Amino acid sequence: MSAADQKLIIGKVSGVYGVKGWIKVFSETDPREGITAYNPWYLKQGGHAKAEWREVRVEQSRPHAKTVIAKLAGVDDREAAMQLTGAIIGIRPDQLPALADDEFYWRELIGLRVINRDGIELGTVQRLMETGANDVLVVNRAQQGSREYLVPWTPGEAIVEVDLEQGRILVDWDADF
Repeated sequence: MSAADQKLIIGKVSGVYGVKGWIKVFSETDPREGITAYNPWYLKQGGHAKAEWREVRVEQSRPHAKTVIAKLAGVDDREAAMQLTGAIIGIRPDQLPALADDEFYWRELIGLRVINRDGIELGTVQRLMETGANDVLVVNRAQQGSREYLVPWTPGEAIVEVDLEQGRILVDWDADF
């Protein structure tokens, strides 16, 4: 897939709302109504790899109860909206807001090598997870099979430096921990 075709999943069409073509949206953004800030959306039906992304313009959108509802261009009745149920909603990476130099999107951190202050490569970032206190890097160990490190995302403490160009994160973390 070329970079131009890459999409970031931000939600899914979960149902219909009313009779005038509005859809209900399950949002993956935080906060939930953050999905309303993006336009256009790209929809992919069927969920299989060969399905094509289709650009759609969002005419209106707003939070509604515990969900988000949206009216898409060209979707003018309940029947047309029903055809979209289950579609994945994506955006282009360049639609994301720019971040400060010391901020990162999680997707930028996944796959980076993690090295401690002693020069020991701990592994690569597989995913991140939220906890009550702070986010945590889940790092698969480089030489020890399926074991993993859980490194707290605490910049200036456990996280010393993130270098996207070099593809690495320098951490203050003991290799035996």
